[in-house]
Amino acid sequence: MTETSVKPSQQALAMIERLIGFDTTSYKSNLHFIGFAADLLGSLGAKIRLTYDDSQGKANLFATIGPDDRPGIVLSGHSDVVPVEGQDWSSDPFHARLGENRLYGRGTADMKSFIALCLALAPDFASRRLEIPVHFAFSYDEEVGCIGARRLIHDLGALAVRPRLCIVGEPTEMKVIIGHKGKKSVRCEVHGKECHSALNHRGVNAVEIAAEMVAFLRRMQRRIRDDGPFDFGYDPPYTTVHTGVITGGTALNIVPARCGFEFEFRNLPNHDVEDLMAELRAFAQALVPEMLEIDEASGIMFDEHNTTAGLDTAPDDEAAMLARQLSGNNDTEKVSFTTEAGLFHDAGIPTVVCGPGSILQAHKPDEFITFDQIAQGEAFLRRLLDRMSAR
Repeated sequence: MTETSVKPSQQALAMIERLIGFDTTSYKSNLHFIGFAADLLGSLGAKIRLTYDDSQGKANLFATIGPDDRPGIVLSGHSDVVPVEGQDWSSDPFHARLGENRLYGRGTADMKSFIALCLALAPDFASRRLEIPVHFAFSYDEEVGCIGARRLIHDLGALAVRPRLCIVGEPTEMKVIIGHKGKKSVRCEVHGKECHSALNHRGVNAVEIAAEMVAFLRRMQRRIRDDGPFDFGYDPPYTTVHTGVITGGTALNIVPARCGFEFEFRNLPNHDVEDLMAELRAFAQALVPEMLEIDEASGIMFDEHNTTAGLDTAPDDEAAMLARQLSGNNDTEKVSFTTEAGLFHDAGIPTVVCGPGSILQAHKPDEFITFDQIAQGEAFLRRLLDRMSAR
């Protein structure tokens, strides 16, 4: 990522600093953030739609500027950020700090800078006579599974006219992304039978059963790594399988009755993750009869708590062509992280990912975005504004 002397506007910097000041860590409410954005956009005459989570403690914002009788362009971003606990920050992560051609703070890269640019330029969108409406879509809980975006997209079914296309502003260094991997997150709970380790034949060792399953997942990963399927637009060019958490047991001399582990698939868009899950379920089912011989209450349970679709947009799709024209870059790329773009795309709204900042800075202590990236993002949106305005 190179840095140049290009400078963003003061209104853009001020808006980023304002948004960084909202602590919207995923386990907290985002209503103060959404309220601020809704008030600002509402004051400009935008039509506001809010959708809440079940607790009413979090909300999505869908706001429209321009005519509502024709398909518009969605600018989508998530309001939440990942936690800062346990990270070694040089300054308050929720107080933006200016550096040399950089702005530091939680969310500067991922992805409040894009939302800030949308809000900073909203008065310009409102002052123009738009031929095409612009929709600002700001969601909650993207970092824990694109949860809010699902409800927001479902709510779009109530619109008389569905959006024409969508640009998700995740940090891509303003490269146009037409593909990203999908993700399935699963927790497995193994229920065994506890007993003294000297009499382990009378127990069902939940840790060992779980270990067999984790080893099976590891063998699955090796097979996919070696045999594919492959798409060399991605790094790595295959579906990944990963076990990230495992807990179980109480003492060495006790056969453990419980063990839980969490794993994920990050699949190529055209690699059916349900087939992989079915393989694991079949392997697990073959382990159960031996468990039941010892204890009828033992077993294996899966909680597939999140599945997010991958993105696979054609290079000549309208959304891709528009983003390439606005960015001034004819190339398109693919990324291995997951966004709400796949959800919009699956809902029939052509979608690409293109936004300021680098994913290499996301989720890290002293997260930052360069002035050059902010300026490029601002120029991108100004070109979009010119394209949407009446001549």
